Amino acid sequence: MIERRFPLGIIAVLATLLAACAAQVATPPESGRRGPAEFPDAHYRELRAQGRPVFRVDPSLSLVVIEVRRGGSLAQFGHDHVVASHDVTGNIAPDEGRADLYVPLDALVVDEPALRAEAGFDTQPDADDIAGTRRNMLQRVLDTARYPYALIAVTDIGAADDTGQVRVALTLHGTTGPVVAAAQWDRTAEEFSVAGNFAIAQTQFGITPLAILGGAVSVQDRVNVSFRIRAHRLHGDAR
Repeated sequence: MIERRFPLGIIAVLATLLAACAAQVATPPESGRRGPAEFPDAHYRELRAQGRPVFRVDPSLSLVVIEVRRGGSLAQFGHDHVVASHDVTGNIAPDEGRADLYVPLDALVVDEPALRAEAGFDTQPDADDIAGTRRNMLQRVLDTARYPYALIAVTDIGAADDTGQVRVALTLHGTTGPVVAAAQWDRTAEEFSVAGNFAIAQTQFGITPLAILGGAVSVQDRVNVSFRIRAHRLHGDAR
């Protein structure tokens, strides 16, 4: 079948970074990494030492979803794909208007049924397609051996209930680029949450969208990213 020979999943998250789970196919092993060396943990420890509020992201209550759509005149022979991170980690300092987060790319999950349904996708890749999509995404596209993380540095985070735009410096595939995200945030004494969305172009990060058969089967350059982040205030000694 053409659909199996040219699954669009091979290039599903060329730009990505970034709920329910289809376990046997979608759940990757734990990476065991401790986080990127350049992540500014020391800055947030210093803020805590000064008595400033710092909130730590709870990965179990947070989600980043990337939708990648097919293109070309023979797009019907491929699939749209949804890629998710349930492992986003980081810190938020609302009084500083700042947040720093990272996503371990080798923990990305591909095509969870609930997220495909939420996205309204009208095809269903089989288990082999999903497994091949994830393998090629990590090895050939994102090159996670060289670039294991996506880093997100956010400014303009509000200190109270608000809606607006935040400026994001996204580092992906060794390239840092500016992103403007629409976001809504909410803060209590013990919890900070933010949800929103943005779009990025794969080429912005030095990635060429895959096209085969003279472009008849291709991936759109633009990918859409939505996020829901929930964080709890840290107490006790800064560590």
